[in-house]
Amino acid sequence: MGDKSDSGNIPQNKNSQRQLSCSNGSIALTKKVKRGHVSLRQLSEEWVSGSVKLLERPFASGAYTNALKEVEQFLWAGSEMDPVRNLTKKLIEAQSWAEGIRDCLAKIEKCSSRCDHDIEKVHSECVNKLLCFDPAPCNEPRHHKLKEYKEDAQVLIREIESVLSTSSEVSISELEKLYSRARDFPIYIKEIEILVQKISSAKVWMDNVRKCTSETRPAAIEIDFLQKLKLEMLELQLLFPEKELLLDLLRQAESCAAKCKQILKSPISLKKLEMLLQELDSFVVDIPELKLLKQYRSDAVLWISRFNDVLVNIHEREDQENVVEELNCILKDGSSLSIQVDEMSLVEIELNKACCRKKALEARAIKMDLDFIHQLIVEAVELQIDNETLFVDMSKVLEAAICWEERAAHILSTKATMPEFEDVIRSSEDIFAILPSLNSVKDAVLIAKSWLINSKPFLKYVSSAVPDSSFSLTIEALKDLVLQSKLLKISLGERAMLETVLEKCEEWKNDAYSFLEVAEGIFNMNDICNRITTDITSRIEQLFTPIEFIIAAGIALRVNFFEIPKLQNACSRLRWCFKALSFCSIAPSLEEVERLMKEKDQLSITYPSGSFWCSLVDGVKWVKKALELTIVPFNQRCNLSDAEEVLEESKRLKVSFPVMVDRLANAIEKNKLWQDQVQSYFGLNSDERAWTLLLHLKEQGLANPFGCPELDMVSFEVEKVERWKSRCKDIGDLSKIKHSLDISLYIYNKSKGSRTRNLCIWCATDFEDEEFLTCSICKYCYHFQCAKELADINDANSYICSYCQVLKSGSISLNGCAPLKFVAERAELKILIDLLSDSKSFSVCIEEREILRGLVEQALKCKAYLTEIVEFALTYRAEDFSIITDKLVVALKAVEVAGLNDDHGNRNFELALARNSWRVRVHKTLESSQKPLIQQIESFLEEGLAITMPPDDHFRRKLEEMKSIGMLWADNAKKVAADSGELGLQEVYNLIEEGENLPVHFEKELKLLKDRSMLYCICRKPYDHRAMIACDQCDEWYHFDCIKLGSPPEIYICPACSPHKEGSTETLSVTRERVIGTNYREPKTPSPRPTKLRRKPKKSKSISARKNVDVVSSGISLLFWSNRKPFRRAARRRTKLETLSSFFHLQRPM
Repeated sequence: MGDKSDSGNIPQNKNSQRQLSCSNGSIALTKKVKRGHVSLRQLSEEWVSGSVKLLERPFASGAYTNALKEVEQFLWAGSEMDPVRNLTKKLIEAQSWAEGIRDCLAKIEKCSSRCDHDIEKVHSECVNKLLCFDPAPCNEPRHHKLKEYKEDAQVLIREIESVLSTSSEVSISELEKLYSRARDFPIYIKEIEILVQKISSAKVWMDNVRKCTSETRPAAIEIDFLQKLKLEMLELQLLFPEKELLLDLLRQAESCAAKCKQILKSPISLKKLEMLLQELDSFVVDIPELKLLKQYRSDAVLWISRFNDVLVNIHEREDQENVVEELNCILKDGSSLSIQVDEMSLVEIELNKACCRKKALEARAIKMDLDFIHQLIVEAVELQIDNETLFVDMSKVLEAAICWEERAAHILSTKATMPEFEDVIRSSEDIFAILPSLNSVKDAVLIAKSWLINSKPFLKYVSSAVPDSSFSLTIEALKDLVLQSKLLKISLGERAMLETVLEKCEEWKNDAYSFLEVAEGIFNMNDICNRITTDITSRIEQLFTPIEFIIAAGIALRVNFFEIPKLQNACSRLRWCFKALSFCSIAPSLEEVERLMKEKDQLSITYPSGSFWCSLVDGVKWVKKALELTIVPFNQRCNLSDAEEVLEESKRLKVSFPVMVDRLANAIEKNKLWQDQVQSYFGLNSDERAWTLLLHLKEQGLANPFGCPELDMVSFEVEKVERWKSRCKDIGDLSKIKHSLDISLYIYNKSKGSRTRNLCIWCATDFEDEEFLTCSICKYCYHFQCAKELADINDANSYICSYCQVLKSGSISLNGCAPLKFVAERAELKILIDLLSDSKSFSVCIEEREILRGLVEQALKCKAYLTEIVEFALTYRAEDFSIITDKLVVALKAVEVAGLNDDHGNRNFELALARNSWRVRVHKTLESSQKPLIQQIESFLEEGLAITMPPDDHFRRKLEEMKSIGMLWADNAKKVAADSGELGLQEVYNLIEEGENLPVHFEKELKLLKDRSMLYCICRKPYDHRAMIACDQCDEWYHFDCIKLGSPPEIYICPACSPHKEGSTETLSVTRERVIGTNYREPKTPSPRPTKLRRKPKKSKSISARKNVDVVSSGISLLFWSNRKPFRRAARRRTKLETLSSFFHLQRPM
């Protein structure tokens, strides 16, 4: 076989040599060897020749490895080396195949020599893959041995497949023998897995069958499980000794299931079912139908047990409604049983009994009709439960109710007495049933009692001696009660008494009608002119007592007679006529007449009024009119013509009232005399018309009851003057106002240089021999005592009044320090002028008008002086404002002391004071040793605009000029502070110096510029928010990019402090606190005393914001020194700064 494979490889190898020789002969590449140079083509041909022979010889792993290493020198060449590459692939394939053959044989021999089944075996698929090459890739003598193993494996596989696929049954022992052979074979066969699975299934089946056949517990085996074992037996197709046992058990289970199904199809009694279950009680197979039958029996037994539990003492239970409910449930559940039970009929009988007992209990708890109780007793007899205690008691109740009904029928038919009826009702309470006649008996008693209650008011008259006027009934009700008494079913003794009361009421009515006829005759008298005498008055008076007696008698009868109101009305009218007749001889008051008329309106007229009554009513009405005319009213007066008409009307009255006629005539005559006096008063000249006389005429006119045009004229004139005087009083004390205007005019005149008396402007009196003080500014004099009350005086020569102090200080308000201020409320000048104008229309001579005219003249003079000063102050523009201040002091004193107020003049005066105050404060601010802030300048300008300072005012122009110059410098300073070091340091110093020389102080901008002048790092630039790090030795700050520092070290020493170290600074552990970014504050500038700081012990450093540093500086020189410090340090170590050359960035000159 080896020769055959070798001979097969020879043609291919020779073909490779031929291809190599036929390749491009122009290869010029050579290789130097010991004896000269050899071309690569020649070397490749020699390699191919040796490799072909290598394939023909028996396989040697080392030779193949050397050949493959040798061929690596040719593989990089071009297409002329393709034959070499093809042969190389064959060598690799042959080497892999031969090594695979040897590896498989080694594993097979190892498994054959050992009995350990855990050793990994060679799979049959791997063997088949190695033996599929034809021809063999190389000469490997041992591959024939592998083929022999393969043939043995195929024989074993065929035997396994034959056993697994045959239709003839084999025993499990034969399968185990075949499995033992396959397990001992050195090559792994995958069919052994199927064989193992089948053997395992057979063993499991045998175990299950043995368990089933040996089981003794009832219903322990499911019939489905037996059928599953039968199916598995058919699938396995093996010879099992337990086969017949399984089939026999299965046949028994099927027979039992069929029998149970047959029983379930037809009705079955409980006894037959128990016999069947007793027979099949020990059967080991669990049959669903048998299980269902057992459940049916269990349900039936449980149902019977429930019924028996209910029957225990069922007739003694008080909750028969629950018994009925339970029996209904049992009956319903019994109808749903699947088997027949004998107790079903007993349940229905017991249910009927329970329903009967339930009704009996309801009748015992609630009264029932006699028919219902009778029917209940009949039903109990039919059910044979009438001997029970419950029904025995019901029978006794029925017998008692029948006896009571017979007695009730007897008393209703014989009209018995009230006690007999009440006794029958009381006896009904012991009978617990609804009695049909009980309502009739009770109704008869109720009707009788109601009749007695209604009759009681009438019967009370008989038993009571004292009449009760608050209780009254109608005669019709009395008659009805008498008629009702004849229909009563009870015999009562009050019936005769009520008939007696009715007879007395009829007798009283006859007496009442006679008195009413007498009173009506008086009211209807026609000829009354001569009969208004003492006789008729006495006749009326004699009727009062009889009528009142008959009224009391009617009330005592307690019957509401309609004649009683008529009698009362007649009596009241007679009394009214008696009072009206009394007015003929006396003069009544208006209240008495009105009260009499009110009583007349309250009288109810039950029949038409007679002529006598109407005449008296008309007479009383006339008396009321006459009284209203003669009494002085509070609001509206009547005319004199109306009084004369009323006097004429008295002649037409049928009843005369002489006293009132005389009184009305006297009042009319008195009023006519007063009218003549008024006409003579207004006929005088206006100077002769005295105010007191006019007031006297008004009092007399108001005392008369009549109204007339003369009274209106007098009242109008008096009211007009009184309103004018009241307005004058509202102004205040005119004498005080005049005194204050005198002092004000004195102040104005003295300021004009007029020769006036030397007065104290506080008390307005001469000094005479008293001590006085003179203000050192305004030169006004004060009594020493007056000035001492105003303020504490230490030096009389330097005394300054409070007004001069206020205006010189620039304040507008006196803050309560106004000694000359008018103490009372100031009157308005406009009101005084209006009052004077209104007084010109008066027709009476009054004193206050002349006083008011003098006040107005003085006030107008003061106003003219004030207007002159204010106009001068408002038009003044010069720098020297002391002239204005002097004039305003005079005006302020005069305005404060004056008792009058002028709104228009005061508004202009307040504006002048505000402008003067503004000038004083601006002047003090500009002349102060401390420069004003720009905010102060802007505030002054805003205030000047608010008080309308003129644009050409000296101080306004000066403030605007200072603001313009300062803002130009401030804008330039802000730009330089934000230029990141663009402007040179010297220019910055010049700008700071310029700012310090400005007349305005810019604190914020100067601080920004000073911060801008502090330089850092080797680039000598101000802080610009770039990342920086501080030297731990000299505290100087450096930009990361300027010193080319990539990451921040924990400790940093700048090259200037450690020039002996080469390269960049030493990098230690990195911490975030050393880095300055957008979230950190800018660094501090080194202190102006660096030497002392270096001597201090090392301190922990943190990065703070540059803008929060307080720069310790005493001027521009200190800024120069702070920025030159790093250069001085660099000069001391100049010889060792070469290492910093890589970190320096030369800056171009500006």
